Amino acid sequence: MDIRNGMHAIGRRLLESLINADGGDYRGRRWWDETGHGYEFVEYRYKRLLTVLGPVRLKRAYYYDRQMQRGWCPKDSRLGIVGSSYSCGVRRMMSKVGAYRSFGLGHQDLYELAGIRVGAKEVERVSERVGDEVEAFHRTEAGRQLLPAEPIGRMYVGMDGSGVPVVKKETVGRAGKDGGQAKSREAKLGCIFTQSGVDAEGWPIRDEGSTTYTGAIEGAEAFGWRMYQEAQRRGVDSAQELVVLGDGAAWIWNIADEHFYGGTQIVDLYHAREHYWSAGKACFGPQREMLHHWAEGRRQELDAGQVEAVIQAMGQLSSLPGYNPEVCEREIGYFEKNKERMRYAEFRSRGLFVGSGVLEAGCRTVIGQRLKQSGMHWTVRGANSILALRCNILSNRWEDFWEHRAAA
Repeated sequence: MDIRNGMHAIGRRLLESLINADGGDYRGRRWWDETGHGYEFVEYRYKRLLTVLGPVRLKRAYYYDRQMQRGWCPKDSRLGIVGSSYSCGVRRMMSKVGAYRSFGLGHQDLYELAGIRVGAKEVERVSERVGDEVEAFHRTEAGRQLLPAEPIGRMYVGMDGSGVPVVKKETVGRAGKDGGQAKSREAKLGCIFTQSGVDAEGWPIRDEGSTTYTGAIEGAEAFGWRMYQEAQRRGVDSAQELVVLGDGAAWIWNIADEHFYGGTQIVDLYHAREHYWSAGKACFGPQREMLHHWAEGRRQELDAGQVEAVIQAMGQLSSLPGYNPEVCEREIGYFEKNKERMRYAEFRSRGLFVGSGVLEAGCRTVIGQRLKQSGMHWTVRGANSILALRCNILSNRWEDFWEHRAAA
């Protein structure tokens, strides 16, 4: 650690000499910005800048616009440090730590691993600011369609939601499941991946490294456009086949009908199984052996795509002493609405995925591991900033963002 600190000290002196070699970036007595406003040189001002090697003293020419009554340092703009005392490298490190760790632990990690002293609140502020920039980058890139290196066989679009605990002001006027005020907001997450073939046994294989994520706490309409734009960026128009995976929620299929019309719609098989189990448990009660025997029959029928047989069997539960009409009618309605999305034998014969395991794992990885830790309560803006960071990193677009930022 002492050797590292010594090397940082040497590097810090070299870096300070390098960034001050321009004499403060003097641009003459008058200077005009890109909007045409004229600034007059006033003096040289110094700024303490925290870099990846430690703090350095930065010399900058200071200009003032008398008409607009505002000052400007062109050098700050050139170095990307307008309104910040952290270099781009430090902000990059802070935001990545903030994307993975609680802010309280993240600032400790930065000191131990990189020798950078910043507070937990500073990690939070920088993470949110960079998260906003990442979101803006994604919106900019949304209209630019990627040119796939190879033809796309099948493209899958998956969507799901997961509750994120939020501060009380974010749920005013929103009812919770128990009838009181809600304690969470739904974060919608989407993933897109491709499939080029199947294995020797006919099971589908997801293309390695093809998964990208996008998500936010927002309404279904806004999220629908978000998913559509990401699919466009991924080259959905060149895909030979499009498949939409979901858990049966109405908002998912509304988005599928509006933005991905013509795609094959599939309800996740494991979610579908939960629904006949729900009806069985409500009616059989403690009769576990009978419940398991009954559920096994429904599993076989559902795997074969015989949804009508599952519906019929659920209707026959009315003869049981513990019959629960409310639960059974609700679950029968679920299968009725989604039966064409449950032809699993047909889907499997075509070599399609019938489970949304990629998306389920995404919800745990993208949302759960960072936003749903014990004791956490978020603002919507803060949660969305971290979501943007995590979607970007887990979609392997982190370097793309920083290259775009450097070129801007």
